[in-house]
Amino acid sequence: MDTVFYLVQNTLPVAIPLLLVALGGMFSENSGVINIALEGVMLFGAFFGCLSVLFIQSSGVNPQLVLIIAMLIAAAAGILYSMLLAFAAINMKADQTITGTALNMLIPAAILLFSKMKFNSDGVTTHIDFYIKSVPGISKIPILGDLFFKNTYLTVYIGFLFLIIATIIFYRTRIGLRLRACGEHPQAADSVGISVYKMRYLGVALSGFLGGIGGYFYSVGVMNGNIDGHNGVAGFGFLALAVMIFGQWKPIKILFAALFFAFLRALGSSYSLIPFLNALKINETYYKMLPYVATMVVLVFTSKRSRAPKSEGIPFVKSR
Repeated sequence: MDTVFYLVQNTLPVAIPLLLVALGGMFSENSGVINIALEGVMLFGAFFGCLSVLFIQSSGVNPQLVLIIAMLIAAAAGILYSMLLAFAAINMKADQTITGTALNMLIPAAILLFSKMKFNSDGVTTHIDFYIKSVPGISKIPILGDLFFKNTYLTVYIGFLFLIIATIIFYRTRIGLRLRACGEHPQAADSVGISVYKMRYLGVALSGFLGGIGGYFYSVGVMNGNIDGHNGVAGFGFLALAVMIFGQWKPIKILFAALFFAFLRALGSSYSLIPFLNALKINETYYKMLPYVATMVVLVFTSKRSRAPKSEGIPFVKSR
């Protein structure tokens, strides 16, 4: 039972960044813009989130309040960085894949340069503990309290809150309907007075908002509040793209896909606690490869059945 608790508690902090970034990609691609730059957006948000923590960590502010402040700054940074993609893809009609790739390549080098100049290091190191040992009152609930309300991070609860909000926006609001219309039939949306350009900017902005937060939550839940330019976000941006595709661009399916990949990562880091796996004497490197190998396998078997928004990646030209 202790192993189950450990796996769940290590799966959720990893699943939340994947979930948020994949939801961001969902909004962008359903508006018609392919956001390959999610890796760069994550790293940009994580960097500014950690940087803000560095400046306020000694102020005596409650750690959870510091986390929320840093989250908002990371969200703003993610939106700002994603606007580079939006301008290139929407206004300049640039190739979205190439633009996204360029943005992914730019930010690690920029972070390394800044960190070397400012801190003489490869990134930002913070010294504040965001870990929640137990949630008062709720953690005493049998089984569920031990699984979800002990030894965790506030990021887990915030992540599920954003999932609920994203699902409501996507399915139950006029904005969600218009975003999906612009990704499926932009000319039809334009013919009824919907501004496709504005909707696509909004979709990319939402992806930047969630991607920036996801990047910072990665630094909290996976990197203990630190980030560096060399390791970046360890390919989580691309893994989030796989989660989005595996989840068929739908919020609830994306949640289960994120949990699946995060569980494999948690399994790779805690295999020694499972007698059966430990007895196999397999090198730990192979266990650490599990999420990425699973990504390739899943995409191979599901790509034929994947149905992306019809007009994603196609520049929109307003009819006269």
